[in-house]
Amino acid sequence: MSAPRFYCPPPLPAGANCELPPEAAHHASRVLRLRVGDAVQIFDGLGNALDATLHAIHGKHVLLGNLQTCMPTPAGGLRIVLAQALCGSEKMDWVVQKATELGVAEIIPIQTQRSVAKLAANRADKRALHWHNVAVAACEQCGRNELPQLQAPQSLAEWVQAMRGAEGGKFILLPGGAGGLQAQPKPQGSAILLIGPEGGFTADEANVAQQAGFVPVLLGPRVLRTETAAIAGIAALQTLWGDFN
Repeated sequence: MSAPRFYCPPPLPAGANCELPPEAAHHASRVLRLRVGDAVQIFDGLGNALDATLHAIHGKHVLLGNLQTCMPTPAGGLRIVLAQALCGSEKMDWVVQKATELGVAEIIPIQTQRSVAKLAANRADKRALHWHNVAVAACEQCGRNELPQLQAPQSLAEWVQAMRGAEGGKFILLPGGAGGLQAQPKPQGSAILLIGPEGGFTADEANVAQQAGFVPVLLGPRVLRTETAAIAGIAALQTLWGDFN
């Protein structure tokens, strides 16, 4: 069984020992009930990690010792950016969690005309922190040392215009008449995947995206839910050109 992993905001300690952050300390001592001498691993979300041993527990404080640098995880061959239309809170959490596990480098919540979820400005910071914590937990579980970049929610029209000059592949999932990803040339360096809301993109939104260079693609003959489409699309990209290959 692999050692429990905990996120520690950068920079990682340079000395022989350190103290776990409060949330990680609570999880280690109260939830996992680890004991002195147990092996653990800490990572900074930037790709760095350290093996360590639980050295002491004093109330809410958990001290680690015997810190040793881990071998870095090789970078994936394709940088995947997920632009996900805002959906219900549980669905959005699920997308962030699974996209993190599948190796997405950047996640951008997108407000569309048919988005069921409407994120008010006064709630944006709270939701961003919540999504960050979801991504942290996913990294702890799956062994990933680099957190995905989580951007602030953006309107579709503004974001699409900003992406006009973006390099690499740009794909939008659309039903009807679109070809599969396997028919597209291999993206150079990065791939941006744009996923619509529960009700799909409007015709105007789809046209605007295509005018900005997004290629319409299809994932098989079935109509997928927004959260399913996101994960299926990421998995397809990783299989064709990423670290599944």
